Amino acid sequence: MTRMSMWTVYDHPRDYPNNYVAREWIVENGKERPGTNIILAPDLDKLREVLRRGLFHPIPRSEGDDPVIVETWI
Repeated sequence: MTRMSMWTVYDHPRDYPNNYVAREWIVENGKERPGTNIILAPDLDKLREVLRRGLFHPIPRSEGDDPVIVETWI
């Protein structure tokens, strides 16, 4: 069984309109599911600072992603 955690960063999504949000996603055996953890920050640089503490690499958003997605960290 292969399991990986990744974090998707959102620019002021509807459920948190005053913050940038990082949401955990779990990839297990080729399937994605939402995790239970989120990180809120008023500013994108502060959120990235938190993510850099335990994650290694940001991946830019894809053209077909929802417009509020900024990037995903693995």
